[in-house]
Amino acid sequence: MFFYYPPNSKVTTSLTQALLHINHLAPWKDSILIYEQCHILANQIDNPDLNYQFSLLFEGQGTMPVPPWGSFYLDKENLLLGKSLESYRQFLQQHGVKLNTGINEPEDQFGLMLMAYAILLENNHHVTAKQLIDEHLLSWSSAYLKKLQKSQISPFYQALAVIAEQYLHML
Repeated sequence: MFFYYPPNSKVTTSLTQALLHINHLAPWKDSILIYEQCHILANQIDNPDLNYQFSLLFEGQGTMPVPPWGSFYLDKENLLLGKSLESYRQFLQQHGVKLNTGINEPEDQFGLMLMAYAILLENNHHVTAKQLIDEHLLSWSSAYLKKLQKSQISPFYQALAVIAEQYLHML
């Protein structure tokens, strides 16, 4: 959710405590690294610039330094709405996944893809959820998350990217 909704939204504020203690919620391969990232998240969660940082990274204030859409990384010319997005849309349609966010945007946004994954898991479609990760997310997520980790815009989102990358490696 934090890769899609601003930190001050109703959706994310209800999840903040779980995020800050995510090191206790899974059997992490590198628990020390995750603990360190949780410490960074806790120190940054009340940063008054956090919503602005979110806007820079996910809403496109000016030039987008770390585009969160898969087609940007998978298309030869780094364009949105490429063939990878068409394939992903077909996958979502085939499996009856509807992402009604009220915003007209490409469905291959990193946070939206994680939400689609969660929807599939909630509906006990574990094989399809794994297929989403393997066929549509892992092909580009590492490049995106590494770029986000190197970005100097937000320590909060750098830490979140480390946690997300570690989580995806566990799947």
